[in-house]
Amino acid sequence: MTSTASSMDSTDTRQDQAPHDQRPTWQQRLRRFGYAAKADRGDARGQLVPPYTGPSPRLWTTLGVPPLLADRIARWSGWGGPLLVTLLAGVLRFWNLGSPKAVIFDETYYAKDAWALIHRGFEVNWDKNANDLILSSGGNVPIPTDAAYVVHPPVGKYVIGLGELMFGFDPFGWRFMTALLGTLSVLMLCRIGRRLFRSTFLGCLAGALMAVDGLHFVMSRTALLDGVLMFFVLAAFGCLLIDRDRAREKLAAALPVDSDGRARPDAKIAETTRIGFRPWRLAAGVMLGLAIGTKWNGLYILAAFCVLSVLWDVGSRRVAGAHRPRTAVLRRDLGWAFLSTVPVAVFTYFASWIGWILSPTDGTGGYHRDWAVRGGGRDSAWSWLFPDWWRSLWHYENQVYDFHVGLSSPHTYESNPWSWIVTGRPVSYFYESPAPGKDGCPADATEKCAREVLALGTPMLWWVACFALLYVLWRWLFRRDWRAGAIACGIAAGYLPWFLYQERTIFYFYAIVFLPFLCLAVAMLLGALVGPPRTTDTRRVAGATAAGVLTLLIAWNFIYFWPIYTGTAIPIDDWRARMWLDTWV
Repeated sequence: MTSTASSMDSTDTRQDQAPHDQRPTWQQRLRRFGYAAKADRGDARGQLVPPYTGPSPRLWTTLGVPPLLADRIARWSGWGGPLLVTLLAGVLRFWNLGSPKAVIFDETYYAKDAWALIHRGFEVNWDKNANDLILSSGGNVPIPTDAAYVVHPPVGKYVIGLGELMFGFDPFGWRFMTALLGTLSVLMLCRIGRRLFRSTFLGCLAGALMAVDGLHFVMSRTALLDGVLMFFVLAAFGCLLIDRDRAREKLAAALPVDSDGRARPDAKIAETTRIGFRPWRLAAGVMLGLAIGTKWNGLYILAAFCVLSVLWDVGSRRVAGAHRPRTAVLRRDLGWAFLSTVPVAVFTYFASWIGWILSPTDGTGGYHRDWAVRGGGRDSAWSWLFPDWWRSLWHYENQVYDFHVGLSSPHTYESNPWSWIVTGRPVSYFYESPAPGKDGCPADATEKCAREVLALGTPMLWWVACFALLYVLWRWLFRRDWRAGAIACGIAAGYLPWFLYQERTIFYFYAIVFLPFLCLAVAMLLGALVGPPRTTDTRRVAGATAAGVLTLLIAWNFIYFWPIYTGTAIPIDDWRARMWLDTWV
């Protein structure tokens, strides 16, 4: 049932390697760092589409489960395991979701914008005391008509508004959809990890790690946009991963089979076979468009994932036997790869503005909707080519861009991206100091308690992830493991672009976008600690013990910080004990 990341060498991209004595000098030098030569091909079908690790009922029979039932449980573990992890994540995220009964942090923007969007089609300016009125009246407040200037696209707010439409304009309503997407993202990560590692155990481990991460937990219980963005990014990655397997299956099916029943590489077939319609790549384009329609940093994800998918195509055709895989991809795949992602994502993005586009142009519609009608942009020689909504939206987007690149107002909880990976400066979303006997503070407390919702990743998980990231980079550079490269791509696409804006006001919770890939990296590292099945029992026991201890420490760490993730009132000394670093205060 279990397989480790280090045991799946059949999935490494190690083809067309020259014999050892002909290998270039730089390859010989890199051997001291773990560089591995490409293995003999054998059956090309197995290399193109590696099999999943066969489920074993041994664990269940050891626990006393009847053999027939144990075999059935093992067969269904591919979905049963992820669903159990998801159930745990869902219970944690939906438990007491309406607490704190307050508008916390940037919910003051997105909860109200979402309510206006689903009722008017555009955001509006709310009164300064609107938050108190909403909470005291159960959301029964009139919606203003004056359009508001906002700096984020509408998709994420539509998602939040869907929960409000179903459950009301209150904390539970505006947090419902982020909690649901947070729960579903755990299920997706379990299945993505299973497909990536060909191991149900490692897939469920990656999902379980994210289920007990504090940052993911808090973002799933708060009506902010970044958790929604993370969901669409992860969904796009999953779609591309499925597309990769489907394309390789078609190539494998086209290869000739020798007398031993093994598929052999064939240059002509590898270079001329057309993959055909690729619906999962189209689905990835839609997901990436929704990501960009949530926050603009989805553009970096789009660029990175497009490059990644093309490189996967190159690797697939190389394994199938192509002598010039890049040329083959250029001729057979690149055009459709572009058309099924970039234009689809762009169309999806503009479609998300439909409420604003259809709003009135007489000054009562969305912000700047009447800009072109009032004469804006008519001095351009090309203005006649574009409808008024296009010119108005383009003007609006230019203003938003200027805002984003120029945002440098100091904020108490701003942080440099260098500190994110070690949880250097978390963000406090909510803080109160209830007196003894009030709001959950024990009556016998000698001083006021602390209630806080702190967007802080589970420290043990993030600190282990630092080493896991190094392992993934080593595995990619020196073992040429495509899985490590895919994980590194996801982390880089969500993390590195922020280093371009170090003067901008940015926050640690932006790291939620690449958190799933950090969890995959940690799962890969823990799988390597356990070791491949062919090693000795002593090695496996020692490795499994080390991996198990690390996993239990991460889970314990999440439980320890539970009060400051949920806004539970605790004595101030207990709160201070959890402020491990001075920068957390």
